Amino acid sequence: MEVLNQSFFGLGQFYIGERQGDLANTFQLGDHLRTDAALFYRKGCFRGAINLRNLFDVDAAAYTFSKTLAQRTKPFTIVGSISWEF
Repeated sequence: MEVLNQSFFGLGQFYIGERQGDLANTFQLGDHLRTDAALFYRKGCFRGAINLRNLFDVDAAAYTFSKTLAQRTKPFTIVGSISWEF
């Protein structure tokens, strides 16, 4: 059985454009760009991954409930995982 060693890197950007903040179109939410990255390693049955979300810690309004209450984007986050297949 051949043991494979593989490493991967991924980078993604998500653009969210300017949009209306409510149904009455009384205000707008600004645009923003979020960058994510991922590292993945595989050797035989072992797999490991690290995901970096919101790499540059962009703080913007994701969506609103009203003019005075908005849900902000999630801050920079690191998520790791490991697995073993058998």
